[in-house]
Amino acid sequence: MCVTDVVSASKATTDAHDEAPAATEVLAPIDGAPAEGGTPPLAWAPVEPKPKKKRLGLWIGLGLGVLALGAGAASAILIAPGTTVAGIPVGWLTPGAAADAITSHLADTEVTLTGAGDDTVLTGADLGASIDAAAMADKAFAEHPMWNLGAWMGEPVAAEISLDPETADRALRAAVPTSFDDPVNAGVVFDAASGTFVIVPGEDGTAIDVDDLTAAIADAVADGGKTLEFPGGPAEALPAVTDDDATTTAGTLNTMLGTVGFYVGAERTVPVAPAVAASWLTVVDDDGQLRIDADPQTIQATIDTLPGLVNRAPTNATKVVDSDGNVLREETAGVNGRTLGDTSDAADDFAAQLEAGEGVFELEVAEVPFETTNLVRHIDVNLSSQRATLYENGAVVESWLISSGLDATPTPTGNFTVFAHTEIQDMVGEDYVTKDVQWNTWFATDIAFHGAYWHNNFGNQMSHGCVNMPVSVAKYVFDWAPVGVSVAVHW
Repeated sequence: MCVTDVVSASKATTDAHDEAPAATEVLAPIDGAPAEGGTPPLAWAPVEPKPKKKRLGLWIGLGLGVLALGAGAASAILIAPGTTVAGIPVGWLTPGAAADAITSHLADTEVTLTGAGDDTVLTGADLGASIDAAAMADKAFAEHPMWNLGAWMGEPVAAEISLDPETADRALRAAVPTSFDDPVNAGVVFDAASGTFVIVPGEDGTAIDVDDLTAAIADAVADGGKTLEFPGGPAEALPAVTDDDATTTAGTLNTMLGTVGFYVGAERTVPVAPAVAASWLTVVDDDGQLRIDADPQTIQATIDTLPGLVNRAPTNATKVVDSDGNVLREETAGVNGRTLGDTSDAADDFAAQLEAGEGVFELEVAEVPFETTNLVRHIDVNLSSQRATLYENGAVVESWLISSGLDATPTPTGNFTVFAHTEIQDMVGEDYVTKDVQWNTWFATDIAFHGAYWHNNFGNQMSHGCVNMPVSVAKYVFDWAPVGVSVAVHW
């Protein structure tokens, strides 16, 4: 490298924006002094700063990068182009903006009522038009996000448009009052003559059909429109409660009338007459739905009578037994008594049942058990006194004069047991036939207590061995002494 080049380079021009170089310093000669007439000492040029790099390409690259990032971010929050909800365009919009657009489009849609409507114009807002805009916008974004190029210009997102019935009816009536003649709902009333519930037929009316109007608006919006025409003239309006509806309700009530009452188990202990039950019930038209309404206060009047109709004392059982306690016959069947339980909530509870179509109300009762009395019976026949005496549990029940066998045909003595009964038969012996002898109670071979219609000489021996009695007395013994009752015959 040439030294003079280095020295001359100190005069080079620097970048106008750089600072001026520092003054050149002269190196001291060796030993402190320059040689006379010699070459001037060398001076080192200052180091020049590096020139600044041109960054234009970087800034262009950054700009394109920002644009690319922005487009990518937008594609992540926007709905794809060409997307519609119920026919309303929502492409290039965020879900929130799409929901607003859907709502606004529907509210601004105009309906011209032709004919009797005299071209009156109502908006979707006037008619209470609505759609679940937020949900549909979210669905549109979920199914058609902008970042998914395959979702662009995709299938429309279906959505249901509805009109608020009350708002639409009010607006239409105000616009075309002549098109409205309200139908009359069918009803149900009680007919006292037949004792049944019967229907009151409904009557048709006229109106502008809100369902048809809703469908027309939906079709217009689906085709991309915001205006449509719809007939303002009257269309048939059917009752909300039809004759069939009323017939069904009447059938429920009449079925209930056949079973209505207060039950103890399966027994309808306190039946309720149809007219009484009907006085508890009213059929109410509840906004086009028939329902049964029952009045607890009216029911309470019947509840108050229940103790006297339900409570009963037990019926004690009586049984004829022999001396060993074996049952010979049940004289009286035992029946438990009962006492009505708490009925403080019965009226309200029954009212709720009746409103549900159930007429069987089960009562709570406490059972009172019956008691059993055993009757030990026997008959004593005293041949000496010609008297028969009936005993029950050791006490005399009845005693009568009788006629026992003559000496030639004596009544056998001993202890016997009743073994059979015959209401009427002929008595036949070796030398006699007695016809139609009644109330025969047999206690020994060919020997019985029976009625004797052919004599009235009781207290004296008269028979061929049987014990003769007045007919009425023989009937009493026949009924009183079942098979197994003991009989003692003695002198």
